[in-house]
Amino acid sequence: MSKIFKISLKAARVNAGLTVTQAAKLIGISPTTLIKWEKDSGIVTPNKQLVIQEVYKFPIDYIFFGNELELKSS
Repeated sequence: MSKIFKISLKAARVNAGLTVTQAAKLIGISPTTLIKWEKDSGIVTPNKQLVIQEVYKFPIDYIFFGNELELKSS
């Protein structure tokens, strides 16, 4: 069985070629909120996760939603 590798919320945004400001506007949040989410995406609601999937054109199954430190230690 292979392990599914996930990328951070910030990496997904960068991969989509979006700045914090551009992504936040498309998601419908403030840039400050997006920066906060990129440090701890465990607070992102399921509805916003779906919006992020559409905006970033990246499956949410492959985006890590949790504290950035947890991703780095896994």
